[in-house]
Amino acid sequence: MGMKDQFQDKSEQWQEQAKQKAQQAREPGQERGRQSQQPGRPGQERGRQGQERMRDEETERLQREEQDRLDQDYDV
Repeated sequence: MGMKDQFQDKSEQWQEQAKQKAQQAREPGQERGRQSQQPGRPGQERGRQGQERMRDEETERLQREEQDRLDQDYDV
């Protein structure tokens, strides 16, 4: 087996692993989607909204920091 074949085999293995991991990542997401459609779980909904708000605040903070850095670059 030549070097080219070895690299090609390794590449195919990595691609297959990536496909499997992507599939595994999708499966729990589908389960969560079904659970969120079930009525009678207000506590989970509030928790999810809190997490989304925290992510939004974190995103805004990061954007402000990035804008501040950009402004400082142009101020100098």
